[in-house]
This record gives sequence, C-alpha cells and structure tokens, in this order.
Amino acid sequence: MRTQTENAARVVVIGAGMAGARLAARVPGVTVIGEEEHAPYNRVLLAEVLAGRYAPDVIALPPAEVRRGVRVVRVDPADRLVHCDDGSVVRYGRLVLATGSNPVLPPLRGLGNRLPDGVHPFRTLDDCLALRAAVRPGTRAVVIGGGLLGVSAARALAECGAQVVLAQQGEHLMERQLDAESAGLLRRHLEALGVEVHTECRVRGLRCTDRAVRAVELADGYELEAEITVLACGVRPRTGLARAAGLDVRKGIVVDDELRTSDPYIHAVGDCAEHDSTVYGLAGAALEQADVLAEVLAGRPARYTGTRALTRLTLRSPAPALAAALPAAVPAAPVTGGLDLAAFGDSRPLPGDDVIRLADATKGAYRSVVVRGDRLAGGVLFGDLGAVGTLARTWQNDEALPADMPLLHLLTNDGGL
Repeated sequence: MRTQTENAARVVVIGAGMAGARLAARVPGVTVIGEEEHAPYNRVLLAEVLAGRYAPDVIALPPAEVRRGVRVVRVDPADRLVHCDDGSVVRYGRLVLATGSNPVLPPLRGLGNRLPDGVHPFRTLDDCLALRAAVRPGTRAVVIGGGLLGVSAARALAECGAQVVLAQQGEHLMERQLDAESAGLLRRHLEALGVEVHTECRVRGLRCTDRAVRAVELADGYELEAEITVLACGVRPRTGLARAAGLDVRKGIVVDDELRTSDPYIHAVGDCAEHDSTVYGLAGAALEQADVLAEVLAGRPARYTGTRALTRLTLRSPAPALAAALPAAVPAAPVTGGLDLAAFGDSRPLPGDDVIRLADATKGAYRSVVVRGDRLAGGVLFGDLGAVGTLARTWQNDEALPADMPLLHLLTNDGGL
C-alpha cells in the first residue's frame, strides 16, 4: 500500500467531470482522481460526437492534472484518507466529492446485471464511442426516454443514418422543460429527420437472443425491432462513497451554502450534491457550484444559493450576438441543423398566472412565457431565440417586471426590458 503523506495535497477532488475539472482550474495544487481514462470533457456535447460532428478531442475541457483511470474505493473521514483501487492512499486537508451520477437502468424484463449486446447507456464518452461504433446507416435503433438526453441521442442517431424510434412514457417530449405546444413542435422536427416518436408509451422489456437485443417490447404487446437500444431514462446521484463514509445522504449528498457536507472537511459539488433539497443534475449548476467552492477554499466569503438554469437544445450555430447574450453558465453547442430551443423555469402555469404566447407556423417559431405576479415564472422559446438572453437574465435575477409594460412586449427580441 502506497500512502501519500509528505507533501500531501491540501485539496483532493474525487471525480474529473465538468465540476471537478472546473474546480481544478480555479484552485491551484489540487489533486484530482478520475475513473475515466479520458481527459475531462464537456458532457453537454456528447451527442455531437455521436453524430460524428465533433471528434472526441474537440470536446476536451481546458487541461487539468488528473490521475486518470483510478477508482476511489473508500473514504476514511477519521484519518482524512482516500483509498484507491490501485493500492494508493491519499491524505487530504479538504476533500471534494464530485462523483457525478449514474444512468438509471429501468426495471425491464430481459435487462439483468449485465447489459445485453446492443443495449447502451448514454452518459460517458466511452458510452458515446461504443454507440458510435455500433451504428450504421439503416441500423434499427430504439431510444427509451424522451427527455433532453433521449431527444439528443435520437437526433444524433438519425443523423448517422439509423432508423430511429423514440419511446417516451409521458404525454409529450421533454416534459420537465416544455409545454405541450412546444413539445409538439419538437416532435415534428424529429419526425422530419425520420425519427418515429411514440409518446404515452410504456416499455415492458427487451427480447434478446444469444445475449443480444432483438426487439423492445411495449406494454400493449407491440414489439419494436431493435439492433441497438439506448437507455436515456434519467440519472441518479452517485452517493455510495459518501454513504459508506457516514455522510448525510438523501437524494444526493446533502450540502450547505458553502457546499459543505455533514463532515466539515468534506464538500460536494455537481450531480451528486443536494442543496436545499434540490439535486440539479445540470451542467450550469455544476459549474456554478465549483466556482463558489473555489472561493470558499481560497478563504474568501462565498455562498451558493441555488441555480436558475437555462436548458438549451441547439441544432445549428447560434448567431454571434445570441451566443454573447446567453448567460455564461450555459454551455452552448455550436452545431448545424434546423432547431434552436431554450427553456427556463416553470413553463406550466398555475391558476392565476398570466401566459403570453406568440406562434408563427410559417417560420416554425414559438415563444411562451409564464408571469406569476410581477415575476417571470418560466418560458419556452423555439426557433427564434432573439429574446432569450434578456428573458433568462430577468428570470435568473428574479427581477420584478416593469408595472407599466404590456406583457406582450416580453416576446419581442429585446424581451421588452
């Protein structure tokens, strides 16, 4: 057993994802331990790698010193030690858990502890590269899950020439972000790419032969032929190390406004962290948390009070003015295609809310915002994102709307503000 005792790193980070890499870029002398063999990369752009638009090295994050391919097996808070699977033991002054999340594997018949051949999660660069290697023009692919990840995977597979079916259990696509009308526009866009979309569609199991998937079985008995099946059913925070170390864990690893866990020498950021009963699971939140923690670790006053994050699905290059207008925490995907979509806050109105909508079927544009009292509660913009920068900032800053402003002006390109 090798123990790092002399010149021990004051700050040790477990996890080399976007949060861990961001922290390493902000805090000098950090030791980062990452399971993946790859250098840190922008997970938001994995669909672009799958589509063949970007090579893996294009989505690499700024270089950071990372011990790659090393898995932490145990944290010892009493002695402040991290035990790794290569036999090494690292001492820490402060420990940061940036362990991220795992893809949810749904309880489907035919899906055991070992995934059948042809069944792919879509969470890491290795997942992406394996899927890219398996797809060919004409390959029958079924994507299970119609959230942001499933929609991105379905679009990328279609652009690779696969025959894609997207199966969504809910009433419409991207239910967390979109209202029914904007989800309908998204569906029509996917169908124009050749994606067959099924909503209110419950998957019962997989039919496999010789440990390889052949079809996806639906609850009504119908089968979707499949040579490839992509599981895009959400993610779950990775909390095993924290739980075994005796830290407070609920949905995620519970942290306070300084991203500190129940152990004063251990922090958590990113997908694994639960702040104020919320697990964000968003790249923007992970980056904001890393920035706040960098200030805390430097001894400067800083508090994390939550993230009001914008969701982007970009299938073509944004204009330079739009890219500059977007909040800095929003990772943009500069790609080609025929769709721009942004959503923020709660697009589903409550009783008493005002809803302002503007639709242009000719241009395929749609804008909708929800006003609750004198504040923006949320909104969806589809096709033309000219107003998104102003609207998103107003919502993120929780600013009151001008009392004398006609609400329809919110949908102008300057957000009326």
